Amino acid sequence: MSAHCQLTGTAPVFGNRVSHSHRRTRRRWNPNIHNRRYWLPSEGRFVRLTLSARAIKTVDAIGIEAAVARIRARGGKV
Repeated sequence: MSAHCQLTGTAPVFGNRVSHSHRRTRRRWNPNIHNRRYWLPSEGRFVRLTLSARAIKTVDAIGIEAAVARIRARGGKV
């Protein structure tokens, strides 16, 4: 599973790990991704979404219907 948020599009960020001696090696920062299941009343079914922690708060604020509309507007499949 890729570490991408379906709502916000948050993806891993890459950079350097810098040791005490200042040697650099590549590293990766992953977003805080969770799989969540929401009831979608308009379609009468559950939808499974891969969301970041920030996106879960967004869904709580705007509602699942508006969140699914945003995901579909971005071209995402729900």
